[in-house]
Amino acid sequence: MSTIATIAIIAAVVVLGIFLFVTLRRVAAERERKRERMRSDVAGHRQQSDAQVSRARELGGKVDSRVARAEEHESEAERHRVEAERHDAEAQAEREQAGELARTSERAGRSAGRHDERAAEIERKL
Repeated sequence: MSTIATIAIIAAVVVLGIFLFVTLRRVAAERERKRERMRSDVAGHRQQSDAQVSRARELGGKVDSRVARAEEHESEAERHRVEAERHDAEAQAEREQAGELARTSERAGRSAGRHDERAAEIERKL
């Protein structure tokens, strides 16, 4: 081989080496940029996760409060149902007593009429 061919081969190997070196540095730099973006994404997701955990705890407390209030309302509603049933029973008893009193009043009125007629009859005979 001639000297020029040897120099050309050596130059080609050096150029190829430089090309590979530059290409590998670019690939490594791109990988590092991608990793940095991913780290940033991870940090953002962690921050969102922490915020959602905090929100879940806060809402959990509100849920407990609302459940307690709902139970209070249910208890109050049951008390009102029982009271309404008692009032219905009392109203029915009052109606029955009023009906009985009305019948007694009618009988007393009829009886008074009969006694009045009898008194008038006796007075005519006098």
